Amino acid sequence: MSEKKAEPFSLLDAAARVLAVQDGGPPVALATVVSAPDRGALGRRLLVTAAAVTGTLGVAGLDEQVVALARDALFTRERGLHGLEWEGEPWEVYVESQHELPDLLIVGAGHIARPLCRIASMMDFRVTVVDDRTEFADERWFPEATRVQVVDFSEPFRNVRVETGSYIVLVTRGHKYDYDCIQQLLALDAKPAYLGMIGSRRRVRAAFEALVRDGVAPERLAEVHAPIGLDIGAETPEEIALAIAAELVAVRRGGSGGGLSDGEDVLGRVARAREEKRGEG
Repeated sequence: MSEKKAEPFSLLDAAARVLAVQDGGPPVALATVVSAPDRGALGRRLLVTAAAVTGTLGVAGLDEQVVALARDALFTRERGLHGLEWEGEPWEVYVESQHELPDLLIVGAGHIARPLCRIASMMDFRVTVVDDRTEFADERWFPEATRVQVVDFSEPFRNVRVETGSYIVLVTRGHKYDYDCIQQLLALDAKPAYLGMIGSRRRVRAAFEALVRDGVAPERLAEVHAPIGLDIGAETPEEIALAIAAELVAVRRGGSGGGLSDGEDVLGRVARAREEKRGEG
């Protein structure tokens, strides 16, 4: 076996590099040996970015295979265990990628924002909550948020990061504030991955009509999710937050938002299979 001298690359080093991703560092893929013919190879790791490779598994030919897997993981964002073979012996390597968490900006800190913040943080969104009321924009109500800030709704995004790829949910306490916020957001150069506004169909229609009168292009309004959330029959603040969170995931992952059983006709396929077996008998 052509051994390669392993560079020092500890778990602490790996953790520091992974944490740096959330501070704006480049995405990384980490590969760790979990099974090997030589127990001394267990725990060896490679860290791969688009531009560089750090560490070694100790075997040059195996490094090449694992670097290729890691580069694929950077693109697909998938993680998992990979079985490999080198010189007739089995190896297992776990590969996972880390990307910067998507930003979710919740505008409005009321009764829907609180459960939404909790749910979204569990789904690996980096949450910022803003409101113009000091008693509502309070970190005590949003312990999972990265940032809670008091803003003026006449210019709420002056000191708040809004970037292309951000997720933004408007759940303010009043139609006027939603209108002012969405008008300013649509005027920004940054294009959010998701922009949703709460409200009844009547309220949303009135807001859209006013925005068009004020010069907003209809094609820009077509990008807005309003009324917000998936239709799950939600009524309580927690249920509404769940419906909004589900739509966020559907946009992030490219899901349809429909039920997984829709169109599957599983029972029909079972019945047809039974009929076919009877016919063969």
